[in-house]
Formats: sequence, C-alpha cells, structure tokens
Amino acid sequence: MNWFAQRFELSRGGSQDNIRPMEGLRGFAVFLVFLVHYVSLVEPWVAKESITWIISHAMHTIGNSGVDLFFVLSGYLIYGSLMDRQQPFLRFMSRRIERIYPAFLVVLLLYLMLSFAFPSESKLPSTFAAGSVYLIQNVLLLPGIFPIEPIITVAWSLSYEMLYYLAIPGVIMLLNLHHRSAVWRTTFFLVVTLATTIYCALNGGHMRLVMFIAGILLFESTRATALSTPSSPLALLLLVAGLLALLLPLGGSVGNAFKVLVLFFAFFTTCLTCFKNPSGGLAQAFTWTPLRWLGNISYSYYLIHGLALKSAFLILASVFPSAVLGPWFFWLLLPIAFLMTLPPSAALYLLVERPLSIKPPNPSLIVSHHSADDPSPIVRGHET
Repeated sequence: MNWFAQRFELSRGGSQDNIRPMEGLRGFAVFLVFLVHYVSLVEPWVAKESITWIISHAMHTIGNSGVDLFFVLSGYLIYGSLMDRQQPFLRFMSRRIERIYPAFLVVLLLYLMLSFAFPSESKLPSTFAAGSVYLIQNVLLLPGIFPIEPIITVAWSLSYEMLYYLAIPGVIMLLNLHHRSAVWRTTFFLVVTLATTIYCALNGGHMRLVMFIAGILLFESTRATALSTPSSPLALLLLVAGLLALLLPLGGSVGNAFKVLVLFFAFFTTCLTCFKNPSGGLAQAFTWTPLRWLGNISYSYYLIHGLALKSAFLILASVFPSAVLGPWFFWLLLPIAFLMTLPPSAALYLLVERPLSIKPPNPSLIVSHHSADDPSPIVRGHET
C-alpha cells in the first residue's frame, strides 16, 4: 500500500478535506466514461433486445455524463484559481498547456503509429495535404467545438476545456468580477445559463458548456456561508434522479437542453454537499481510496483507456467473432475489462503526466479563507 500511496496520492499542504471527495468524484466520472466505451465494444456479443442489451444501452447513455462532471469540476477549480488572485493571461495559459499537452501528445503519437500499422482502423485522410491539415486540427484541439472527428476519440472534450480556459479570464477581466459582489456574479452566471439553455433549446448548439458554469456557481456557493448545505441523502437522491433523467425519451434540441439542465443541478448539488460537508456520508463515499486514486490518474485514464479496450476487443473478436454468448459474458467481462485498462493508464500517468504536468503545490499558495465556515480552499498547483 505504501508503494501505491507514494505514486497515486497527490501530496497537498494544509487541511483540505474537501479535495479528497473531489478526487473520488473524478474517479466516478472516469468510470462512467469507461462504461460508454465498454458497452459500445461489447455490443456484438450481446443479444439484441435482451434485458442485458437494454440495461447496457442505459449504462451507455448515463456514462456519457461523466464528461459533464469533469466540466463541473474544471469550472470550479479554474474559476476559483482566477478569482483568488489575478494572473497574467500568458502565464495562466502556459500552465494550462503544460497540464494538458504532454500526455495528450504521447497518446496522439501512439494513435498515429497504430494508424499506420493498422490502416483499416485509421482516421487519417489518404492524401498528405489533407492528412497534415487534419493532424494540425487535432493538435490544436479543434475537434469537438468544431465538427471534426478527433483522432483520439475522447479528445473532443479537450476543445471544450480549451475554450473555457481562453474565455473565462477575459470574462473575469472585462466584467471586473474581482470587484463585484458574490450576488452580482451569481446572478450574472445564472442569467447566462438561462440564456444559453433557451438558445440551445431553440437552435441547438453546445449546451454542455453550461456545465462549466455549474462549476463557477459551485465555487460561489462554497464561499456563501449563509447557504445551507444539502444533506447527503438528498444529494444522492438528486444525483440518481439526474442520471436517470438522461433515459427519458426526450429527443431534439429541447429534450437535450432539458436533460443537461437537470444534470447541471444534480452535479451541482452533489459537489456542493461533498465540498461543504466533507465529513458527511456522501463525501465519505467519494473518499474511498481506490476511487480517489482512479481520480488522480483520471486524465491519463481518460486518454488511453479507449485504446486499451479496443485492443482487447480486437483480440476477443479473433476468438469469438460476433458470437452472442449470453448475459453472463457481458457482466463477467465488465470488471475484467476495467482492470485491463488500469496498467496502461497508470503507466501513462507515472511516466508522462505526473513528472511533466503535475507540480506539487507550494504551501504558501494554499488559500486559507477567512471564515471558518468555508471549507473550500483552492490549491493553485492542481487546478485540473
């Protein structure tokens, strides 16, 4: 255990109990993402319209919300870091690039090598000119916000992250948010959320961007000492309800906007409960050590687990080509497949992400809020 703790715990100064459930929330989020890819790949071995098939599709739909939870946590941490102290934009962005690109570029290079080794699986255009443009688009993290298929399947979300990184410092500066009251800031972001929801319901668009605002409102709420903290049972109930709401048969832009908004409040309440009451039952559930360790390697896991799963299922297909093996196969393979994704993810984390992207926080940079009722310190060394 000491060996694992030395490598998968992130040392932090001070008393920061609310950070521990945040790590677990990241682990929960990335496990949801795993379910999406597992269900997609195991589908040829599951009987159509069976109970397992129906449950697996529900798991796939719910699993997509893992990315939204990442957006909430990112919105909270980045906004909090920028509100705590004014930072030169270039220094802020250089830190963001340092945080994202090392692991991303290593995985991108791996995908490119495999694209040449297995042309049938390649997404690269056939011509050199088109392939070069496509590669540049991916390096610049354009797929996602723009209608471009990413080389790394999950990398679409990084374009959302990068857009948020580019936009939020300007919003803070232009609106002089450092000198606005908390009520003014909260009202402003609620209005933006409402306007975005109405627009996306009527016209479509990138509705999931509002999840970053959920994180912003979460930061403001953790500092509001007068705001009561939802109980753990209530927060858990809202979390389950929010995830199940994704299964409602509501299509089109209106249905999508409604589901995202429900998830917005579900994740907001869950995180608020965990951060403001770190000793509560829900927060304690998210401090389970294996879940926190998964959360600490979640970025590396997010980038490479899909490739690990794809490799495993290609081997499986050569042994059982499109054979329906019954529900036992789906449930038995699920934990095995998850365990198979851990070694490559841990390797990427230990060899690339941790040494190149994660800096231990300077204790002097840990914010101690003036109120003893505010349990939400911001650690500038670990904004994502």
